[in-house]
Amino acid sequence: MFRLNLKIALRNLWKNKGYTFINIAGLSVGMAGCILIYIFISYQLSFDQQYTNKDRIYRVVSYWKYSDGEEFQNGVPKPLAYAMRNDFSQLEEVAPLQRGGGVIQVMDEAGRVKMKTDETVFYTDLSFFKIFNYKWLAGTPEQSVTEPNTVAISRKTAIRYFGNWQQAIGKTIVFKQVNQLKVSGVFEDQPETSSNPVQIVLAYSGYKHRQLKEWGSVSSGSECYVLLKDGVKPADLSGTMQAFIKKYYSADSDVKESHFFQSLSDIHVDERYGNFAGKNTSMRDIYGLAAIGLLLLLTACINFINLATAQAIGRSKEVGIRKVIGGNRRELLTQFFTETITLSFFALLLACVITEAALPALSGLFEDQLSFSPVNQPALIGFMLLLVLFVGLLAGVYPAVVLSGFNPVLALKNKVNVGNSGGGSLRKVLVVVQFAITVVLIAGTLIILQQMKYMREKPLGFNSSAIAMAYLPNDSLSVSKFEIIKARVAALPGVSAVSLCSFGPSSSDNKTSNFSYNSSRDMDFMVNTKAGDEDYFKTFGLSVLAGRSLSKSDTLKELVINETLMRKLNIVKPEDAIGQHITLMGKKVPIVGVVKDFINKSLKEGISPIVLYNAKNSMSELAVKMDTRQISTLMLQIEAIWNSYYPNYVYSSSFLDDHIRAYYESEVIMGTLLKIFAGVIIFIAFMGLFGLISFVATQKTKELAIRKVLGATTVELVSMLNSSFIKLILLANLVAWPITYMLVSRWLSGYAYRIDLNIWPFMVAMIISLLITVLTVSLRTYQAAMANPVNALKNE
Repeated sequence: MFRLNLKIALRNLWKNKGYTFINIAGLSVGMAGCILIYIFISYQLSFDQQYTNKDRIYRVVSYWKYSDGEEFQNGVPKPLAYAMRNDFSQLEEVAPLQRGGGVIQVMDEAGRVKMKTDETVFYTDLSFFKIFNYKWLAGTPEQSVTEPNTVAISRKTAIRYFGNWQQAIGKTIVFKQVNQLKVSGVFEDQPETSSNPVQIVLAYSGYKHRQLKEWGSVSSGSECYVLLKDGVKPADLSGTMQAFIKKYYSADSDVKESHFFQSLSDIHVDERYGNFAGKNTSMRDIYGLAAIGLLLLLTACINFINLATAQAIGRSKEVGIRKVIGGNRRELLTQFFTETITLSFFALLLACVITEAALPALSGLFEDQLSFSPVNQPALIGFMLLLVLFVGLLAGVYPAVVLSGFNPVLALKNKVNVGNSGGGSLRKVLVVVQFAITVVLIAGTLIILQQMKYMREKPLGFNSSAIAMAYLPNDSLSVSKFEIIKARVAALPGVSAVSLCSFGPSSSDNKTSNFSYNSSRDMDFMVNTKAGDEDYFKTFGLSVLAGRSLSKSDTLKELVINETLMRKLNIVKPEDAIGQHITLMGKKVPIVGVVKDFINKSLKEGISPIVLYNAKNSMSELAVKMDTRQISTLMLQIEAIWNSYYPNYVYSSSFLDDHIRAYYESEVIMGTLLKIFAGVIIFIAFMGLFGLISFVATQKTKELAIRKVLGATTVELVSMLNSSFIKLILLANLVAWPITYMLVSRWLSGYAYRIDLNIWPFMVAMIISLLITVLTVSLRTYQAAMANPVNALKNE
């Protein structure tokens, strides 16, 4: 029976080749979009899922509640890890993970340097490898993170240093020119889907700041992981955490510090905290893409339902004959479902081809190694089979019910009226739904592009153009050369300003600190601290509102504050702040200036309260403002000067503009995806509307011929068919506008700085949808209206 149904299904699909092509084209594009979105989402949700105890692994994160806001931080105070070991009996393991870096030299057999590279390293202890079950190729964690002057490296790092990992054990590398470390372990490379890109591990006992007891200072480079005991849930730790906070944080402070246990699966998808890999995809984006995939599929299914119900009259005699010769409704339903699922299967095959062709572009957009390999991905095969069944049932259920329910007598007399059975009304509803989806995506895309343009063009409060940020080593010998290298670079033709600093005005690396103002009691919020020398303001074009900028100094002696901090200190005028004192980092220092507010993070966040100070031992970057016409030449000259003073280090630099653009990578990606998928949905809608109007025009051939004989012009005939569809499109816009407004308002609420919504994106979306409709309907109606009426009426 199945074989017979399949044969009939193939015959009917071949008989109606035009409509089959339209359906397969629409369904295949929709399916390909769904498969691509599934591949991306499954990749994002696979982060950090390779560990045995993944359900019991948590990261400790920091949170501050202020009177006027809140702050999230992946880092924790340095003494927190060991304090938790003592105070939390519910934790099986607690491990600090400290990010560091420096130059590593690899020696050859003769003791000469054969490789010099600047590397990111991580300090931790044995507990880390009890929490995360790394595969060890050689050596053990006990040997590598407990014994002094030892190091463990990944397979890839070992091959890079020594040719192959088997030869790495026992070899010596030099870290920061002074630490000779013996390679005592090699572990397997971590997958790209890891939030901790650990490749070089040193013992935490060798970290020079491990004994710091400052609970009021938090750096994003200091993380802590815990392994909960079996049966323990994060909620069970709330009481212990409250006692912990009370024990270690000052009761005199108005800052409401707290720490939370963030599950391993949330690290990659929670953009509030960030991670060492620098990769985040928020659940908001994942849900958004999933919704787009569903809308793509729904739009393609609407095409099928519209065309199938429109063709119902053409198949009425087939239904009548099958019922007369004994066919029951169940057999007819099976037949029509077989046709739908067969068509869906062919669409899937074409969708696989489209997916394979589009995947490299998608991988390049996300900068991830996405793969389409159903043979090696059983879950992907299951998803595609479910996709075929879902499309087959969703798209086929209503046409199958309508067709199988025809009265055989009326069907054989060709007197079936699909409109009376609800098919005509349903088609109108589905056209409205389809174009409402299209309008939502078009308007949403336009608004997102407007927000992106706003972020690119909004003044940041400082000049970021043509400023290179060169790394500076900060050991005592290197610090003594800072002024010399600064003077050499400043003397280069084309260099307009040079500054020593810790960070640029806007940076993803931020340091916060407690402070007090006119009191011994800490304020109820923390300040963002930035170190810069006397040329910092000139280099970045910062504006002083009152007082002066920083003067030359080797140690912390004075402060410049921004407007936001001034307001939070309840100082009314900038001039009133001059001469006031702030206690910061254990020193009471005067305020000598107030700087105009500048955007110090991304436009998603508000401006932080900021203090600027001059202290040479806090500097880690050389900021160079250059003539844009000489950038290439100057970068080579700066590197040459840098290398002449720091021959044992590795030069690295980047541009401030690139740092700022990196804030908005996810928005750029989502904007690009929305443009692509909006275009795809427009294509699907166009195909479906073209097929529907083709069928309507065919059915109205005689009516058009009679009207033409009676004197109707071609324009009148085209207008007649256009009017009914235009009404549906206008209704679709009325449905889509409030939905779009609610969705984009919610999306824009995630930005501290955002555009004001206006009517123009909605009007443009309406115009585009009307143009698609008018052009599609007019093109097909014009062909029908231009036909010779004699051919349509000669048999009457």
